Amino acid sequence: MQIKRLNMNGEGLTRFFGPLEAKIMDILWSSEGLTIKEVQSLLNQESPISVNAVMTVMNRLLDKGHLAKSKSGAGRTQAAKFRTLQSREQFLSEQTKEVSQGLIQEYGSLVVNHMIDALDEVDPEVIAKLERKLQQLKDDRHK
Repeated sequence: MQIKRLNMNGEGLTRFFGPLEAKIMDILWSSEGLTIKEVQSLLNQESPISVNAVMTVMNRLLDKGHLAKSKSGAGRTQAAKFRTLQSREQFLSEQTKEVSQGLIQEYGSLVVNHMIDALDEVDPEVIAKLERKLQQLKDDRHK
Protein backbone atom coordinates (compact mmCIF):
# COMPACT_ATOMS: atom_id res chain seq x y z
CA MET A 1 0.00 0.00 0.00
CA GLN A 2 1.50 3.24 -1.09
CA ILE A 3 1.09 6.50 0.79
CA LYS A 4 -0.21 9.11 -1.63
CA ARG A 5 1.37 12.15 0.04
CA LEU A 6 4.48 12.51 2.13
CA ASN A 7 4.48 15.33 4.66
CA MET A 8 8.07 16.59 4.66
CA ASN A 9 7.35 18.85 7.65
CA GLY A 10 6.00 16.01 9.75
CA GLU A 11 7.97 13.90 12.15
CA GLY A 12 7.75 10.17 12.69
CA LEU A 13 4.47 8.71 11.51
CA THR A 14 3.02 12.15 10.72
CA ARG A 15 5.21 12.13 7.60
CA PHE A 16 2.88 9.39 6.31
CA PHE A 17 -0.37 10.03 8.18
CA GLY A 18 -2.35 12.90 9.61
CA PRO A 19 -1.88 13.47 13.36
CA LEU A 20 -5.00 11.53 14.42
CA GLU A 21 -4.33 8.76 11.90
CA ALA A 22 -0.81 8.39 13.33
CA LYS A 23 -2.12 8.14 16.91
CA ILE A 24 -4.70 5.55 15.89
CA MET A 25 -2.14 3.49 13.98
CA ASP A 26 0.20 3.60 17.00
CA ILE A 27 -2.59 2.35 19.26
CA LEU A 28 -3.57 -0.44 16.89
CA TRP A 29 0.03 -1.51 16.29
CA SER A 30 0.32 -2.16 20.01
CA SER A 31 -2.85 -4.27 20.22
CA GLU A 32 -4.41 -7.41 18.78
CA GLY A 33 -7.40 -5.46 17.52
CA LEU A 34 -9.74 -2.93 19.08
CA THR A 35 -13.19 -1.50 18.57
CA ILE A 36 -13.74 2.15 17.68
CA LYS A 37 -14.99 2.77 21.23
CA GLU A 38 -11.84 1.19 22.73
CA VAL A 39 -9.59 3.35 20.54
CA GLN A 40 -11.63 6.45 21.41
CA SER A 41 -11.31 5.63 25.11
CA LEU A 42 -7.52 5.39 24.83
CA LEU A 43 -7.32 8.64 22.84
CA ASN A 44 -9.60 10.34 25.39
CA GLN A 45 -6.94 9.80 28.06
CA GLU A 46 -4.76 12.28 26.18
CA SER A 47 -7.44 14.77 25.14
CA PRO A 48 -11.21 14.66 24.59
CA ILE A 49 -12.33 13.30 21.21
CA SER A 50 -15.69 12.17 19.90
CA VAL A 51 -16.49 8.63 18.87
CA ASN A 52 -17.63 10.00 15.49
CA ALA A 53 -14.22 11.58 14.81
CA VAL A 54 -12.44 8.33 15.67
CA MET A 55 -14.92 6.31 13.59
CA THR A 56 -14.43 8.57 10.57
CA VAL A 57 -10.64 8.33 10.69
CA MET A 58 -10.60 4.58 11.33
CA ASN A 59 -12.96 3.98 8.42
CA ARG A 60 -10.74 6.17 6.25
CA LEU A 61 -7.70 4.09 7.27
CA LEU A 62 -9.74 0.98 6.41
CA ASP A 63 -10.59 2.40 2.98
CA LYS A 64 -6.92 3.27 2.37
CA GLY A 65 -5.94 -0.35 3.06
CA HIS A 66 -4.11 0.17 6.36
CA LEU A 67 -6.68 -1.57 8.56
CA ALA A 68 -8.86 -4.67 8.46
CA LYS A 69 -12.21 -5.04 10.21
CA SER A 70 -13.77 -8.15 11.64
CA LYS A 71 -16.87 -8.82 13.75
CA SER A 72 -16.57 -10.25 17.22
CA GLY A 73 -19.20 -11.23 19.76
CA ALA A 74 -22.78 -12.23 19.08
CA GLY A 75 -26.16 -10.56 18.81
CA ARG A 76 -26.41 -7.15 20.42
CA THR A 77 -22.91 -7.38 21.85
CA GLN A 78 -21.37 -7.80 18.40
CA ALA A 79 -18.72 -5.18 17.66
CA ALA A 80 -16.30 -4.55 14.83
CA LYS A 81 -12.66 -4.94 15.75
CA PHE A 82 -9.99 -3.17 13.75
CA ARG A 83 -6.41 -4.33 13.33
CA THR A 84 -3.49 -3.23 11.20
CA LEU A 85 -2.66 -5.15 8.03
CA GLN A 86 1.11 -4.69 8.48
CA SER A 87 3.35 -4.47 11.49
CA ARG A 88 4.84 -1.05 12.19
CA GLU A 89 8.21 -2.35 10.99
CA GLN A 90 6.77 -3.70 7.72
CA PHE A 91 4.94 -0.44 7.07
CA LEU A 92 8.01 1.74 7.72
CA SER A 93 10.26 -0.53 5.68
CA GLU A 94 7.88 -0.48 2.72
CA GLN A 95 7.27 3.28 2.86
CA THR A 96 10.91 4.32 3.29
CA LYS A 97 11.89 2.01 0.43
CA GLU A 98 9.23 3.61 -1.81
CA VAL A 99 10.38 7.12 -0.88
CA SER A 100 14.07 6.29 -1.37
CA GLN A 101 13.54 4.61 -4.72
CA GLY A 102 11.31 7.44 -5.93
CA LEU A 103 13.84 10.10 -4.94
CA ILE A 104 16.73 8.22 -6.56
CA GLN A 105 14.76 7.65 -9.77
CA GLU A 106 13.76 11.30 -9.95
CA TYR A 107 16.88 13.06 -8.64
CA GLY A 108 19.61 10.41 -8.96
CA SER A 109 23.05 11.63 -7.94
CA LEU A 110 21.71 14.57 -5.91
CA VAL A 111 19.95 12.21 -3.51
CA VAL A 112 22.90 9.83 -3.33
CA ASN A 113 25.26 12.75 -2.58
CA HIS A 114 22.97 13.97 0.22
CA MET A 115 22.74 10.47 1.66
CA ILE A 116 26.53 10.17 1.58
CA ASP A 117 26.85 13.54 3.37
CA ALA A 118 24.39 12.33 6.02
CA LEU A 119 26.58 9.30 6.82
CA ASP A 120 28.50 11.41 9.36
CA GLU A 121 25.51 11.01 11.69
CA VAL A 122 24.82 7.30 11.08
CA ASP A 123 25.45 4.28 13.31
CA PRO A 124 28.75 2.56 12.35
CA GLU A 125 26.87 -0.71 11.71
CA VAL A 126 24.87 1.01 8.96
CA ILE A 127 28.12 2.15 7.35
CA ALA A 128 29.50 -1.42 7.58
CA LYS A 129 26.34 -2.73 5.90
CA LEU A 130 26.71 -0.10 3.16
CA GLU A 131 30.34 -1.13 2.61
CA ARG A 132 29.31 -4.80 2.28
CA LYS A 133 26.57 -3.90 -0.21
CA LEU A 134 28.95 -1.75 -2.29
CA GLN A 135 31.50 -4.57 -2.36
CA GLN A 136 28.78 -7.03 -3.44
CA LEU A 137 27.71 -4.68 -6.25
CA LYS A 138 31.33 -4.33 -7.41
CA ASP A 139 31.84 -8.08 -7.33
CA ASP A 140 28.62 -8.69 -9.28
CA ARG A 141 29.69 -6.24 -11.99
CA HIS A 142 33.06 -7.95 -12.47
CA LYS A 143 31.50 -11.37 -13.08
